[in-house]
Amino acid sequence: MAVAKITAKGQVTIPKAIRNGLKIDTGEKIEIILTKDREAIIRPVSKKVDDIFCKLHRPDTPPVSIETMKNAVKKKMRDKYK
Repeated sequence: MAVAKITAKGQVTIPKAIRNGLKIDTGEKIEIILTKDREAIIRPVSKKVDDIFCKLHRPDTPPVSIETMKNAVKKKMRDKYK
């Protein structure tokens, strides 16, 4: 368990062990969610490009052009909001 102190300005320093566990660095954003039991859940919201690079790539899927992607999005939006 890690303990942190709230300053007069309402700031909290996240202990190093917690920052390391969440894999967050200076300047990165975190999300704080308050539960109905008055507990706070802290999780990182920023991802680096390197963290998500190639996550959507499927080797068996042929590449598509930007124009094809734009048209697909336009069609989906038209169909959804008729």
